[in-house]
Amino acid sequence: MPQDREPPATERAARPPTPPMTRAERRATVGLAGIFGLRMLGMFIVLPVLALYAETLPGGRDHALVGLALGAYGLTQAVLQIPFGWASDRWGRKPVIVAGLVVFALGSFIAAWAPTIAWTIVGRTVQGAGAISAAVIALAADLTRDSVRTRAMAAIGMTIGATFAISLVLGPALTAVIGVPGVFALTGALALSAIALLHRAVPDPEAMPPRHDTATQWKRVLADRELLRLNYGIFALHAALMALFVQVPFMLRDNGVAPARHWLVYLPVLVASVVLMWPALRQADHPGRGKPVFVGAVAVLFVGQALLAVAGASLAVTLVALVVFFTAFNLLESTLPSLVSKFAPAALKGTAVGVYSSVQFFGTFVGAAAGGWLSQWHGAFAVFGFCLVLTALWLAVSATMAAPPAYNQRSYSMGET
Repeated sequence: MPQDREPPATERAARPPTPPMTRAERRATVGLAGIFGLRMLGMFIVLPVLALYAETLPGGRDHALVGLALGAYGLTQAVLQIPFGWASDRWGRKPVIVAGLVVFALGSFIAAWAPTIAWTIVGRTVQGAGAISAAVIALAADLTRDSVRTRAMAAIGMTIGATFAISLVLGPALTAVIGVPGVFALTGALALSAIALLHRAVPDPEAMPPRHDTATQWKRVLADRELLRLNYGIFALHAALMALFVQVPFMLRDNGVAPARHWLVYLPVLVASVVLMWPALRQADHPGRGKPVFVGAVAVLFVGQALLAVAGASLAVTLVALVVFFTAFNLLESTLPSLVSKFAPAALKGTAVGVYSSVQFFGTFVGAAAGGWLSQWHGAFAVFGFCLVLTALWLAVSATMAAPPAYNQRSYSMGET
């Protein structure tokens, strides 16, 4: 197993200098990150408000159904990520991305109209059917050289983290003005605007040679121990996040924070978490420091969840717990896509990312559904216990991972174009 140490000076000197991104690569990275951000905003922005809004709908006082409404999109995302990636290989990235954005917008408009919690679940399910994550990341891979691709993936990962932070603040603030149906309608409009961004800001990729998937290639991705560790990590991270959001809005309300003012809690929490995680993020890609930073972040995530479990009626403890949790969450959300890019064999990046995305969204569904069921039948402490078990297993798994390389040691040069 590689050791966490600084490589000797001779090894560092032997490495070729990291080339800068070309103008086209920067344009592609910014455009695709923007598309990802607009779409993920539609997913995340309802998290802090949907559980409380559901109480106003017929059937919405059943927390198990609320959990399904929160996580239903994750199930269809998980099922359709790989088929959408497959379709993008055969019919082109952009047409498949456009189709996915249209489907997502349709689901948003259904959820905006929904008169019952059941129809809200239908809308969220249709939202998830626009499963374009793997196709977007594959397009990013098409438009960047291997030598700069890790930076492009990291930029997309950081955009997801930033979008999540913005969503937690915007969700309650917008709900106070336009209501949750208005927020759903807005997310549909944003998805349609992402189509214009795709055509105007993202270059067209060169024609790719036909790709022939084989059972051996799939086996390599599914059996790779480092990728398995990362896949479990993204599953646990999003399962814990969604389970917590079945409970946290009620905790804030019960501690005297009106739902329309929840953004006043999330804003300072997220600002503090970004400030705290930034030094660690800057260290994460340094040789010998990636694994300690990563494992340390998982440990901090566990501490944050433990604090939430014991917070009870203390608003102060709840706020500290949220800062700790989101410091770790933002760091892990930003670094995991980069680690997948580093550890995946270069010729199988698309397959690896498709599996990673599917597992991520399956975690979203499992966390929300399990969190809702546990909250309904066993109470808040069972929800937090579920999250702690997931994270404890991740801590054990991440402690045995190999030190991530500073660059993809399994890659090949694509040439300077």
